[in-house]
Amino acid sequence: MINFLTYKSIKNRKFTSFLCVLSIALSVTLFLGIERIRNGARDGFTNTISKTDLIVGAKGGSLQLLLYTVFHIGGAVNNIKMTTYNDIKSNPQVEWTIPISLGDAYRGFRVVATDENFYKHYRFRGDQEVKMQEGVLPADTFDVVLGSEVAKKFKHKVGDPIVISHGLSSEAVLSHDNTPFKIVGIMAPTQTPIDTGVYITLQGMEAIHFGWETGVPSGEAINPDRFKKENIEITQLTSFMVKLKSRIAVLRMRRNIDMYPNEPVMAIIPALSLQEMWETIGYVEQILFLVSLCVLLVGVMSILISLYTSINERRREMAILRSLGASSRHVFFLLLYESSFLVLMGCIFGVASMYGLLYFVRPWLESNFSVYLPIEPLSKTEWYYLAGIFVVGTLAGLIPAIKAYLNSLQDGLTIKI
Repeated sequence: MINFLTYKSIKNRKFTSFLCVLSIALSVTLFLGIERIRNGARDGFTNTISKTDLIVGAKGGSLQLLLYTVFHIGGAVNNIKMTTYNDIKSNPQVEWTIPISLGDAYRGFRVVATDENFYKHYRFRGDQEVKMQEGVLPADTFDVVLGSEVAKKFKHKVGDPIVISHGLSSEAVLSHDNTPFKIVGIMAPTQTPIDTGVYITLQGMEAIHFGWETGVPSGEAINPDRFKKENIEITQLTSFMVKLKSRIAVLRMRRNIDMYPNEPVMAIIPALSLQEMWETIGYVEQILFLVSLCVLLVGVMSILISLYTSINERRREMAILRSLGASSRHVFFLLLYESSFLVLMGCIFGVASMYGLLYFVRPWLESNFSVYLPIEPLSKTEWYYLAGIFVVGTLAGLIPAIKAYLNSLQDGLTIKI
């Protein structure tokens, strides 16, 4: 009986009820959407690099070293000598190293020079490795492999030539026109910054800067034999990653690198630096959470205001129900059921809207910010959030329900002048 009356009451106030449901749905969409983006950003940052004990670079900020080595953000203060790299690499505690050389770009995307160890040892999201979607790994001096997003954006395919720009700016004036590269492979998507990289050999990075000692091309002809991989000597790197044979040696190795006598270098532990970075931007995360809570509160308040302001208009309706045998308890639960039903419908439509929004926003977030948002069932935490929203929304109907309960039959039948 109560359910039937609730349905009829809501149907009789279709527009007002629709606005209440819409308000709750938008609030739930925003709240759950922000939560998913927040968690996706956190997971994206923490899962970008795994199985790496140390990152070594020129002395500077630890966060800066992490950002330009792993996330392709910012630039290095200085380069480090190849002799330093070889010295640390030869330490018996070191299992493997991944050298990184930065400094150029391709149409706004970072060029990363490295060697075969990157494809062999780099891990992300636990133990996932870098794989090729098509083609092969770079072997010759002017071979290049594209990240999946770069290939997708510019519609490149294996065999296409590309020209790298000098410097990191997306609007670089100078280009290495005399040393074009040939695409030999395209990486499989990883949903990490790897997808936005352009990968060449260390020899390729050295070769494109022959004759650029003054910062601009000299214009002099260069002997083609000099471009052969075996004739190119690597003189410096931007940074490198280190994996040790034993995790016990990490702190000692880090201290030794920080005190390295031949050159001012530093080592960071990626996991600790990631935590430091997230703590640095943690206040933004908290602000987003508070904003979504406020929006959710506004949505719940809309139900309270809608039901409460309609009480005076519905006094006669309540009085007629009472005269037909409905008790005060029935009137009370009628308002409470209305509130519960509106919140329930708002939650259902809100969740559906959130999934629809994720479907369209996910590709943009992945390509521009490397934030991976899997479309998966609601988590236990999200179910708890929805249960909390339902309870709070239902409780919001208590005030108008109590007011309706206290209205007397005579007050409802008396015409107010």
